[in-house]
Amino acid sequence: MKINCLSCGFKVELDDDAYADYEGQAKCSTCSRLLQIRTIDGKLKSVQLAEGNQTPLGDKITKCAGTGAH
Repeated sequence: MKINCLSCGFKVELDDDAYADYEGQAKCSTCSRLLQIRTIDGKLKSVQLAEGNQTPLGDKITKCAGTGAH
């Protein structure tokens, strides 16, 4: 599953299995901003910038890919 970081525009790639049914934070490894996301059955239902700059809970790892084009 891929989403665009709302802060820097890079494509954030999320592991399909780990994020199939998830509500929480994911961190963009390019700009370090936290995204608050919610997925159901592997489909993204909502994404917004998380408040503050805290470390996301758990050991889920995200990586950014792409050119940053908007």
